[in-house]
Amino acid sequence: MTPPVTDPAAVDWDRLRSAAREIMEKAYAPYSGFPVGAAALAVADDGTVRTVVGCNVENAAYGVALCAECGLVSALHASGGGRLTAFTCSDLRGNLLMPCGRCRQLLWENGGPGLLVDTAGGVRPMSEILPDAFGPEDLNR
Repeated sequence: MTPPVTDPAAVDWDRLRSAAREIMEKAYAPYSGFPVGAAALAVADDGTVRTVVGCNVENAAYGVALCAECGLVSALHASGGGRLTAFTCSDLRGNLLMPCGRCRQLLWENGGPGLLVDTAGGVRPMSEILPDAFGPEDLNR
């Protein structure tokens, strides 16, 4: 199995950001007018590395809208599973966006503390984005 990416320099961030902007164009955001795209690298159990993407999908019942991160995690599992290793998210203008609290939890569950997150302040591990996170290991206590 290929180890997770731990060196931010090993990630083609420009390519990943481009994938986020490209999928953002497919977002369904008629209510907020705020389309969002997310892209991540994922490593499968067999070591295969692939890019997974997601975009936000709104609904007239605002509370049931799906964030781009939700779509990305769904795409991860629908395409064979694995672990997220590098993540980025952008808006209509290509600005980097930070995931909300709910989405940080989704990213933690599917990437863990070492997931590299592209932020306006530089690339940071998920352990800094969501310190002291609750995860599957906490269920066995």
